[in-house]
Amino acid sequence: MVFPITQCCLESYSKVFNDPIHGHVEMHPLLVRIIDTPQFQRLRFIKQLGGACYVYPGATHNRFEHSIGVSHLAGRLVKELNERQPELQITCRDFLCVQIAGLCHDLGHGPFSHLFDKMFIPKVSRGKTWKHEDASVAMFDHLVDQNELKMEQHGLVLPEDLDFIREQIAGPNDRIIQEWPYKGRPVEKSFLYEIIANKRNGVDVDKWDYFARDSYYLGLQSNFDHDRFINFARVCDVDGEYQICTRDKEVDNLYDMFHTRFCLHRRAYQHRVVNLIELMIADALVKANEHIKIEGSGGEMFRMSDTINDMEAYTKLTDHVFEEILYSSSPELAEAREILENITHRHLYKFVVDSRREISQDQFEDWARDVARSWNLDAKDFVRSVIKMDYGMKEDNPIDQMRFYSKKDPTKAFKISDDQVLYLKPKSFSQQQIRIYYKKEIDEQTMDAIKGDWRSNFPKPQVEPQNEC
Repeated sequence: MVFPITQCCLESYSKVFNDPIHGHVEMHPLLVRIIDTPQFQRLRFIKQLGGACYVYPGATHNRFEHSIGVSHLAGRLVKELNERQPELQITCRDFLCVQIAGLCHDLGHGPFSHLFDKMFIPKVSRGKTWKHEDASVAMFDHLVDQNELKMEQHGLVLPEDLDFIREQIAGPNDRIIQEWPYKGRPVEKSFLYEIIANKRNGVDVDKWDYFARDSYYLGLQSNFDHDRFINFARVCDVDGEYQICTRDKEVDNLYDMFHTRFCLHRRAYQHRVVNLIELMIADALVKANEHIKIEGSGGEMFRMSDTINDMEAYTKLTDHVFEEILYSSSPELAEAREILENITHRHLYKFVVDSRREISQDQFEDWARDVARSWNLDAKDFVRSVIKMDYGMKEDNPIDQMRFYSKKDPTKAFKISDDQVLYLKPKSFSQQQIRIYYKKEIDEQTMDAIKGDWRSNFPKPQVEPQNEC
């Protein structure tokens, strides 16, 4: 493999990682320098799938290995595109920046991954919008500032390449924008922004790694073949922007990819017991938030929820907070500790019922108050959880945003028509489910009565979406 400029990609690879998913993974010396920092090593202590290990015992893998896998797949895809289309003028800087973005894209995850940003932060910071991608950019900047990486010695140009890395992680401020929104690379290199986090259609190496890795550790089957996609990937001009396209015959493989995503959510990520255990962990973190302080910049002490504003403090916040609460003797942590002790003893919140009918929070609270009065219960012990599953673009079909080429003319990109799809498409590309849990012990007779009351108030819809795995 030969890149057009400099020798940055010709440096000897200083470390080989033996990965259970991708085999022997060679890492560039600059990538190794990034890996060997406290900010990146922190990812060893953040589980990829949050509380899923309490249902799937093998699902204890972490963000550390996933990030290495994403960087590896990003490098593979760039190499293939460069060898297949040298006219793209992919440079060593492009290659290295894409790999760095893949390596650092999840630096901003908090304890138990999405549990932190989707359950904990919304409860303690109501009205505040916060995304782990923004924290990933902040943590990347902190990593660069705190460690002597000497990026220029590896051929990178600052600050342009730092902007490019940040933009790959967090994306533009507004995806629907007429002018080119990026600073790191011109529109002629627009395809590079589709490799790590594809805002256009969701086909990216981040998903490829976690589909394969999560399925492996969960003990589930993934039908999507990312190697095949890489072999058929090609960049085409689509209305003035250069997009990564694939062969028309690969449309069924792409439907397999998005169906795999849906099935992983249905069978694992949004599993009923995984969901309630994560609710319990989130409740424990909320109760502990005011009483656990973490030292950050200048010796200032931060609550868990405030560490997202100080990367020195955030570096110290990992899944270990679970054990810190569980084994604490502090009276202030008694309530949080009790919840985590209940998890370890398998005394879990009780599942009441689920429904695919639209039920608002106000409707739920009215029902909970009525039931609580009828059975001498506390309405606050009922929990409503909204489960959303889709193909990655809410109600839309992501394949509609994908472009394909034919064997006859590999330079012309086009959309796939329905009559060219052999795959049995779902009637709906999104599905919502309401789950109701009760936090306390309750006898079977009372539970049956509560379930009956729910069904009488919220009967099942006549036609339910059919989107099975």
